[in-house]
Amino acid sequence: MPKVGKILFRTHAIKRMFQRRISEKDVRFVLETGEIIEAYPDDTPFPSRLILGWMESRPIHLVVADNTADNEIIVITVYEPEQDKWSPNFKRRIP
Repeated sequence: MPKVGKILFRTHAIKRMFQRRISEKDVRFVLETGEIIEAYPDDTPFPSRLILGWMESRPIHLVVADNTADNEIIVITVYEPEQDKWSPNFKRRIP
């Protein structure tokens, strides 16, 4: 992924980051090195995506929206995916 510019954090994301001990630095690292595993191009007001990244051996999922007009990434939520809800590589949801 390209270098990340301006990042905005929704209040929900900040609360979840605090609860889950995920720092702003961690989020930026995942944005820069992670892999898009789901895309939601029809989300409003901006298209969004689910990104998988790793902090050492810890998987992290970010849901972000892309405000391309203002060159901003909006972090909606941040979490560590639950093993029983995701494939072993945390890239696919278990039905």
